[in-house]
Amino acid sequence: MRKIISILTPCFNEEENAQKVYEAVAEVMQQIPQYDYEHVFIDNDSTDATVAILKGIATNDKRVKIIVNARNFGHLKSPYYGMQQCTGDAIILFVADLQDPAEMIKTFIEKWEQGHKIVVGVKNKSEENRLMFLTRKLFYSLLYKMSSEAEPPIKNFTGFGLYDRAFIDMLKTFDEPDPYFRGMITQVGFKHLEIPYTQPQRKFGKTKNNIFTLYDTAMLGFTNHSKLPLRLSAVIGFFASMLSLLVAIIYFILKIIFWNKFQLGLAPLVCGIFFFSSIQLFFIGIIGEYIGAINTHIRKRPLVIEKERINF
Repeated sequence: MRKIISILTPCFNEEENAQKVYEAVAEVMQQIPQYDYEHVFIDNDSTDATVAILKGIATNDKRVKIIVNARNFGHLKSPYYGMQQCTGDAIILFVADLQDPAEMIKTFIEKWEQGHKIVVGVKNKSEENRLMFLTRKLFYSLLYKMSSEAEPPIKNFTGFGLYDRAFIDMLKTFDEPDPYFRGMITQVGFKHLEIPYTQPQRKFGKTKNNIFTLYDTAMLGFTNHSKLPLRLSAVIGFFASMLSLLVAIIYFILKIIFWNKFQLGLAPLVCGIFFFSSIQLFFIGIIGEYIGAINTHIRKRPLVIEKERINF
């Protein structure tokens, strides 16, 4: 029986890339005709012509399947949900910006056939903005070091890779209303193979990520994989209180010895109040992120609500 490969492409306002992504995948899959495949697009309520273009493609190619979301459910929930809707023996996550090399699909499948349940692409270099790449690299390194998991998240990994059906079936048993898929790879227990690649620049369209989506992803990574920020708040709070007590004792002794000469002044008070207030606000924000994650989890809302399906 011929194996089926599912290619999942999440998209949002990618009218410049929709046709090109379809053609890139079709070209690669033509080189390995021993496999059947489906190309599943999950659209996050695009406001441009993306859905219209995809429907035109799906009319002529029944291997192309489309899920249109009722609204934009975010760049993390939508692909996670889409992977669970794929029917292939292996699922490959391939984003619509064409910044992941399509030719690596063949490599992923070859490694999968050799027995690797999970094969992922890792960006060791990038042709994107150097400052942005270094910032991302710093984040992944920090998350790796701060992770409290036995297997920390993969560095410089954004989801591009192949996942065996057994892994996807395991994901379905998770109750994750706000999934951080990049970190879940190492939590499940399947061994993974990392393949480095150089990420090219985006040629068409503009990235939909902004400072808010990047911050949301970063905080989700920390709240899912590390308790260190919470513990740091307790440790720093303890040492700050000890420092405050020490300074108070020193000032008290100096005042007793030099009663008429020693003047406290407002400057130390003002600086001390602002310093400790800023520490408090910072860690209140950290605690708020964890509470927000708990709040999201207990509401148990669906990952995605669909508006329509095509070719399923």
